Amino acid sequence: MERREQYKRIIMFLASAFILIAQTGVFAYVWFHFYAHSGVIRITFWYRGNYVVVGQYALMLFFFYKIYGGFKVGYLRVFDVLYSQILSVLFVNGITYLQLCLIGRWKFTENLKPIIKMTGVDLCIVIVWVIFMRWIYTKIYPPRQMLLVYGEYSPDSLISKIAARKDKYNICETVSISIEIEEIKKKIEAYHSVILADIPSKKRNLLLKYCFEKNIRCYSVPKLSDIMIMSAESIHLFDTSLLLFRNGGLTAEQKILKRAFDLIGSLLFIIIASPIMLIIAFMIKAYDKGPILYKQKRLTQNGREFNVLKFRSMRVNSENQGTQLTRKNDERVTPVGKVLRNIHFDEIPQVFNILKGDMSFVGPRPECPHIAEKYAEIIPEFGYRLKVKAGLTGFAQVYGKYNTTPYDKLKLDLTYIENYTFWLDIKLMLLTFKILFQKENTEGVEPWQMTAATKENLKKIGQDTPDK
Repeated sequence: MERREQYKRIIMFLASAFILIAQTGVFAYVWFHFYAHSGVIRITFWYRGNYVVVGQYALMLFFFYKIYGGFKVGYLRVFDVLYSQILSVLFVNGITYLQLCLIGRWKFTENLKPIIKMTGVDLCIVIVWVIFMRWIYTKIYPPRQMLLVYGEYSPDSLISKIAARKDKYNICETVSISIEIEEIKKKIEAYHSVILADIPSKKRNLLLKYCFEKNIRCYSVPKLSDIMIMSAESIHLFDTSLLLFRNGGLTAEQKILKRAFDLIGSLLFIIIASPIMLIIAFMIKAYDKGPILYKQKRLTQNGREFNVLKFRSMRVNSENQGTQLTRKNDERVTPVGKVLRNIHFDEIPQVFNILKGDMSFVGPRPECPHIAEKYAEIIPEFGYRLKVKAGLTGFAQVYGKYNTTPYDKLKLDLTYIENYTFWLDIKLMLLTFKILFQKENTEGVEPWQMTAATKENLKKIGQDTPDK
């Protein structure tokens, strides 16, 4: 399998090139037969101009496939790849049709049939390609037989997550770090892959070096310090390399660009989304005559408190006994609220928080002060996420779930802060469209997550703990 591994990138590159060329070819056929030379487009293109239009379509398709993971056949689940490709096709064909309307100077409802037929053909190609490539991938690259090395806390949570991808990983054996290192090394030699869970850094480094020496693939659950190291800047001023950790959050120019984008974006969003907001407001009011908006104290940059705005999704007076995280099948959620939560539309009023400057479009999820305080009791580093403004969407919101554990959310938020670029903000906003209709991202928390978990609960559920 290790020999075949080196050809994986080549195989996936050829497969990706095929789907891209096939769909671009479909568009080229539609362009030349139904638009360019049929008199529908009133402007006559030079022959090179036609190729520019086709090339632009290919670039847009490549861009959206890269953003949404449409090429990651072996990496993502079959449904995720299919969903990513379908979403990309719909976006690209929609944008392309708007371009054609502007070029041809005709109404948006005219000459729509060729694009609809093209979209249908594209979707058929996508379905066949994904299923075929998935079959090929599993034949060439069967699940990896893996050894998991764990530390003081139970690895059950990590094992259950990995078990969800049996098509890629198969944990055959687990071993505690408490036994002799040499004995663990002997066990490692029997496998092609190793997972290092939450184990002390000193012992982890020994095993990492051993895997490197023996050319054994190694996966490691990162600690907070690892995330900081990954984003450090290398300095080579002399013959000793240094890693620079700036630790200051965003730079001045990044803050200015981010705020300018938030101001312009929030104003445009409020104008465009105002009809939707009015409809939602009417539905909430009509259900139980209660207030439309819900206000709650939340934390933003540097621990400053502000009132976050949401469309009310719970029954009136649902928090008389105190604020709690939403649980699975929470009876406090209204029927209207359930729909709003499933598609994240209850968050829309937060654009007014963005306009005011309390929040940004992208950043860590704003947490309730008393819940953050409870989390900080067992995770002292939880406040690290407040180096930037809270966000409507963010790294943890896109790559995690509503019920992702606090420490895992902290890792995701820190990854965003330490690797911030304006392009990353754009990417996360585009990815937000992808998760809007994915139910697993809106699941409520488990009972133990009502507040910060105790050390006993952390051991029981296998929750990661602060760095050692």
